[in-house]
Amino acid sequence: MELRSLRYFLTTAAEGNITRAADVLHVTQPTLSRQLMDLEKELGTTLVLRGKKGLTLTDDGLFFRQRAEEIVELADLLEQRFAEKSDIVSGIINIGASEAIGSRMMARLIRNFSEKYPLVQFHLYNEMADSVKDRLDKGLADIGLLLEPIDVHKYEYLRLAQKETWGILLRDDHPLAGHEVITPEDIADCSLILPLREKVREDIINWIGKEEKDLHIPLSYTLLSNAVLLVEEGLGCAFCLDGAIAVHGGRNLKFIPIYPEKTTRSVLAWKKNQLFSPATSLFIQEINMMRAQIR
Repeated sequence: MELRSLRYFLTTAAEGNITRAADVLHVTQPTLSRQLMDLEKELGTTLVLRGKKGLTLTDDGLFFRQRAEEIVELADLLEQRFAEKSDIVSGIINIGASEAIGSRMMARLIRNFSEKYPLVQFHLYNEMADSVKDRLDKGLADIGLLLEPIDVHKYEYLRLAQKETWGILLRDDHPLAGHEVITPEDIADCSLILPLREKVREDIINWIGKEEKDLHIPLSYTLLSNAVLLVEEGLGCAFCLDGAIAVHGGRNLKFIPIYPEKTTRSVLAWKKNQLFSPATSLFIQEINMMRAQIR
């Protein structure tokens, strides 16, 4: 249950009308209705009765409103206390990040947070997604920038809106450089540079439609930044995401999307039921504020 859900319910109870409450909250009416239904489903009870003249709280709804008001008040007080002491909030926030377009959003989050809390330091570990998840699971990273799929049962997360598109990075003098898209038939007989991440590698090989033993794979990589150098040297064509930072840094290279299209999304994730430092808790609060805006 999220604090945002409690605020939605309390605003709806105060307004007594879905439309007015949606206007106050700056969300659409269907979004608010869905949030209330999800909350009732989670609690296993009916909180509001919907009638022609508006909404009426049930007995359970009245009880829940009282408890929700207490929780929201405590949360607001906690936020206020931290805000009052913003000049002394310090510590280290450890972030693990895979190469993805979501890195730009994360960079803005870090910059904005650093402006509010200048004594907080960030340690950034750039690794492939599986290594980032391992850091999260072992408590070596507080926040992770990951690529789907992820185990949603283990983490709280913000799914970023922008799609990541898979494609081929090759030299601009490669025979396929003039193609608008790359098909499995185009690429199957080329020298291939593939990610080491097992699930992604399996999906790529399935997309190509051949057994791995029948492909020519001179190199596999964890981070694309070094693999780009091998593409520049003509070792092969690299499967990668358009959002990977290294894609935009190579010389005389071209990125071409694959067809049929294959996409994924970035997520900012942190472990459920984890006790975080005050600085990390505040940073997660910033992420949750962004989540409310996206939804």
